[in-house]
Amino acid sequence: MADTEQAGQPERLSVRTDVVDGTLVVAVAGEIDQETGGSLRKALELPDGAAPHVVIDLRRVTFMDSSGINILIAVHRALADADGWLRLAGATPAVLRIIRLVGIDGFIACHPTVQQALEA
Repeated sequence: MADTEQAGQPERLSVRTDVVDGTLVVAVAGEIDQETGGSLRKALELPDGAAPHVVIDLRRVTFMDSSGINILIAVHRALADADGWLRLAGATPAVLRIIRLVGIDGFIACHPTVQQALEA
């Protein structure tokens, strides 16, 4: 498991990664915005040869702006091009509202829990 925090602002965004049965699980906590999005983007870079399957655990995300939306769309496209998938799990009501408002839930599967996302 790897941890990253936004330099100089550790309370703003924390990103932890783990691999579960070949799927990259990325747990995010804090705010995803233009200043902190780089940490998330870096955590979502798959090493060569890795299975293109990713679950992002959003349970502890308190805020996400258009930067976060753009990251999700870019990762979804890259994984789909590699015959993989991106699934979102545990979005808080505020974050889920944004996801639904912009229509991401129409092409990126959203699940209540990480376990459900892994089993889908």
